[in-house]
Amino acid sequence: MTSKVLARHIARLTLTKKASDIVLMDLRKLTTMTDFFVVCSADSETQVKAIADAVVEGLEEKGIKVWHYEGIGQLRWVLLDYVDVVVHVFHKQTRKFYNLEKLWGDATFEEVSDAGIVRKEKRRAAVKKRAKS
Repeated sequence: MTSKVLARHIARLTLTKKASDIVLMDLRKLTTMTDFFVVCSADSETQVKAIADAVVEGLEEKGIKVWHYEGIGQLRWVLLDYVDVVVHVFHKQTRKFYNLEKLWGDATFEEVSDAGIVRKEKRRAAVKKRAKS
């Protein structure tokens, strides 16, 4: 499974627990640390855990084990590291504070919803375009 296919599969798994604001960030041209971030939001700590559990369990069914994880104790930001894909499950308020999309603004973004991939673009270009309008 390629890293892009894995990232999209993870996004679908987060949708099973009603994750919101799901973004795939393609980092392949920016860093060797990982290929993709999958970033999503949850409304509560309970939902953060449910989303993280759905990803871990869904991938284990395919024989893919999480390499490293953090944040399970606090449930404000859970990080699941699958080496080529890193999953960030945020409580909505925590996501606003850390703002990974701004930090990695040169990445190519795919916004995912129940309808599928909504948009694919570089975030900084989109922000500049909106500012001119």
